[in-house]
Amino acid sequence: MKRTLMSVIALTSALALAGCSGSEQAGHNDADVMFAQMMIPHHEQAIEMADVVLAKPDVDPEIINLANEVKAAQAPEIEELSQWLDAWGAEPSAEHSGHAGMEGMMSDEDMQTLTVAAAPEANRLFLEQMIAHHEGAVEMAQTEIESGQDAGAVEMAQTIVDTQQAEIETMEDLLTSM
Repeated sequence: MKRTLMSVIALTSALALAGCSGSEQAGHNDADVMFAQMMIPHHEQAIEMADVVLAKPDVDPEIINLANEVKAAQAPEIEELSQWLDAWGAEPSAEHSGHAGMEGMMSDEDMQTLTVAAAPEANRLFLEQMIAHHEGAVEMAQTEIESGQDAGAVEMAQTIVDTQQAEIETMEDLLTSM
């Protein structure tokens, strides 16, 4: 009886310690959590940028299409990222997830400049800012691919790399044709 009780206590202690060792037990790790926490505000800003340019008159139709593509791709990803954070028991945003340190994030001043710009200046600003924004997202996604553990998060990161690299090329082509 004493031996069984000691085995149960040892097993319970081991399980409790394993639960404290990190989130690897559930098939995800800290890199997955950080990816989701950082990508949500990053995507939210991309959607905000798209909304700004979509609200303007005389915006180039190709830029309108691109802005709509950004919104269509990133809104569902925000929802999925949020669901993962809930499932993982993680906070929706990292304590240090301010825009300043995140790659590709536009400053308040950048956003204001885009907001007040009229076409064709708004066309150029949107493309330049979204290229930088996408490059930041690609960098974060590549970190997830290298360090993440959750298969869904790594798959989303690869999709982000693929789609946003293609969009960067499209935006660069549009810039050179202006």
